Amino acid sequence: MLEKSPVRRLFCPTLPHGRQDSLPCGRHYGKMISQSLAGKKIAITGSTGFLGTALVERFLRTVPECHLVLIVRPTSKGATERVHKEVIRNDCFDKLRNSLGERFDSYVNERVSAIAGDVTSDGLNLTEQGRELLSQCDIIVHSAAAVSFDSPLDQAIEVNLLGPKRVCETLHTLGHPSRTLPHLVAVSTAYVAGYRRGESWERLLSENFFPPEATWQKEVAAAEHVRADINLKSRTVTNLKKFESLARSELGAAGAPLIARKQERIRQDWVDQQLVEIGKVRAHGLGWPDAYAYTKALGEIALSQVKGDLPVSIVRPSIIESAMSEPQPGWIRGFRMAEPVIISYARGLLNEFPGIPEGIIDVIPVDLVTAAIIAVCAKGKPDTKANSSIPIYQVASGSTNPLRYGSLVVRSQEWFSDNPLYDSYGQPISVPKWSFPGRGRVQRQLTRADTILESAEKISKALPFRNLASKLTTTIDAKRTQAQRALSYVELYGAYTETEAVFRVDNLLALYESLAEEDKKVFCFDPRVIDWDQYVRNVHLPSVVEHARARTSPGKRVSQSRRDRSLAQILNPERKIAAFDLENTLIASNVVEAYLWLSTEKLPLSERIRISSSLLAKAPRLLSLDMHDRGDFLRYFYRYYEGASLSDLTNKSQEMFSALLLARSFPEAIRRVRKHRELGHKTILITGALDFIVEPLAPLFDEVVSAQAQVANGILTGHLLRHPPTGEARAQIIDDYARSLGVSLEDCVSYADSSSDLPMLEVVGFPVAVNADPKLALMAERRGWHRETWRPSPGGSKPILALAPGPIDDESFSIQIREMAQRFQRLSKLASARWSARREKVER
Repeated sequence: MLEKSPVRRLFCPTLPHGRQDSLPCGRHYGKMISQSLAGKKIAITGSTGFLGTALVERFLRTVPECHLVLIVRPTSKGATERVHKEVIRNDCFDKLRNSLGERFDSYVNERVSAIAGDVTSDGLNLTEQGRELLSQCDIIVHSAAAVSFDSPLDQAIEVNLLGPKRVCETLHTLGHPSRTLPHLVAVSTAYVAGYRRGESWERLLSENFFPPEATWQKEVAAAEHVRADINLKSRTVTNLKKFESLARSELGAAGAPLIARKQERIRQDWVDQQLVEIGKVRAHGLGWPDAYAYTKALGEIALSQVKGDLPVSIVRPSIIESAMSEPQPGWIRGFRMAEPVIISYARGLLNEFPGIPEGIIDVIPVDLVTAAIIAVCAKGKPDTKANSSIPIYQVASGSTNPLRYGSLVVRSQEWFSDNPLYDSYGQPISVPKWSFPGRGRVQRQLTRADTILESAEKISKALPFRNLASKLTTTIDAKRTQAQRALSYVELYGAYTETEAVFRVDNLLALYESLAEEDKKVFCFDPRVIDWDQYVRNVHLPSVVEHARARTSPGKRVSQSRRDRSLAQILNPERKIAAFDLENTLIASNVVEAYLWLSTEKLPLSERIRISSSLLAKAPRLLSLDMHDRGDFLRYFYRYYEGASLSDLTNKSQEMFSALLLARSFPEAIRRVRKHRELGHKTILITGALDFIVEPLAPLFDEVVSAQAQVANGILTGHLLRHPPTGEARAQIIDDYARSLGVSLEDCVSYADSSSDLPMLEVVGFPVAVNADPKLALMAERRGWHRETWRPSPGGSKPILALAPGPIDDESFSIQIREMAQRFQRLSKLASARWSARREKVER
């Protein structure tokens, strides 16, 4: 049975009556807080975040006579543009926007100023104008933070530890009017208590029974060196070779620039991950669950030591979640801590999650936090005498109105049983029943699942059947991603479901009781008013589902699918250029098959068997070359044409086009090319095939770029006139073509099938993966690229080898056919074995 709180539950009313200050819409608000903050200039850091956005909206709507100064890191268009784009346009302001109508923009412009600043820089990197405006502020609310629980250690220290210190030092250096220092309200977290058990009081960590042993100065000094040390370690020969191998394994023959870029990204990610792990280990060793709580705790200590005579108050929220009622029930920005876990559970992806059933999940709605911060601002400057302590207000629910983990799970199970999500087949998803296992057991299970799926993914990539391999690879990767995501949730959030600290809120409640009744109604921050059953079932869970855009109804989707929407964008008349690869994109053939056809025309069957068998025996080497560098493969293979007559090949190519290429073409691909032309798009074919082979396809395209054979006295030399168009050269070809037409690459489309074609896909705004190989299929799935599967027309001939017709000796025909089949079978097995061994070696 779910617990019942001993206090009465209600929602804070949002529109109280009164006679005090009012908005232009005529709605009246609280008395004392509005009077205290009237005419004040209030600076806010972190306004682009979840809490910061809610705080800006609450000030604008409920304290109508204050002026806000928002300190943000500017974009290329400046601080003001970023504030309007990332803060004011948020749906958090819909209530105010609807009440003011056309006056909304002018109202905001009158009451909000934006200045460029950065808490990771000494002096906040302010301009003189910014310093002047900040010096006029009466209150500074510092809410900027690196809130991710897995931030690299040095980044978390820069923002969470040194950020408050820098704000404090900057305020001391400003020429304040009459030398009156402003009131700094620093937003911290209740979880600075770390792994502490029992009651956690509203006081500085240094005043606890067991204060932290670490000094913030030494932690900062160590962090300054650790990134440099890890960077050096990442550049050892062993690690660089490992990063290069990983890059080549993922991108294949995409070309040196992309592989180099990928290798550098892998190296940088490795450095960041090492710093994440160092942060975790260091935090655990000092008594905190992660680098976030650890750096916020040391940030408080640093602030208390450098504040001098600056008036400082600290507000410590617990886990901030969706709004209870202000600005609207369920409002949230981004996914917080609980949302990813809840949605993964509702989708049946999390079968277990650790936690203590009787443990407290200390959740607090964001509107209670903003109300508390505004009340602390209105209370005025605290005492700054030498012996006075910094006043601390913990905004938490666990000590007065606890939400037990077990009851939260029960409520979630019941709600999703009554309101299930639906899978892609329109079937309701049955949510699992959690058994509250320990963190270690769940982590081991998920790690084991990830290892098994990693091995399965390697096997799927090595399958000789492209479409099957691609489908299996993407399916396994999706499962592996789910397992890795679940593991990350357990590692990041598991400690917060097992916490045994109980956050006292004595100072918070004393502040609340000191308010006038009007202010209590407008700025409610008493955690005892939360009805958890009402909040979880009717506010928070519906909001989480809505923001996740999860499927909540059965049957087929009425709206356009994601694939249909992307296809509509690709075939939009506003597109300018459509670039196409040839092999496995327009036709199910390749340069090897073209050579076999051309070289075996009118030859006796025995000779054709000899030629095809010879090529099959070289298949592993050819595949290895192709996988390593497409250009090297083409240059090597085209040596086979040495001594051939150009006129003969040109004549044979016309016949091959009808007998082979058309039969192996994809009708949907040809229709797509024609559709682009109908829409007025320029079409360009880029292929490594020889020019005389693709010449019959020229009428379909406005431009054809192909490999060109070197000819001397009408005879092919086996060499090329120039480098074949492969890898990044294809991207350059598209860029040059777009420039010649005065077209932006963002308005171009590319179609290709292989990871070696990645440059021509990445360079355009609309990449399309066609019949993708496993590597490209995986990248396309992860990046959300449009994918197509095109097939030849059914009913056509499907010969094992692309051999041209030749004379047949009736007496030996059946014997030769049997010999050819037997030899082909042996060589196929040999080639497949060599190819699998090669792939396995590369993957390792």
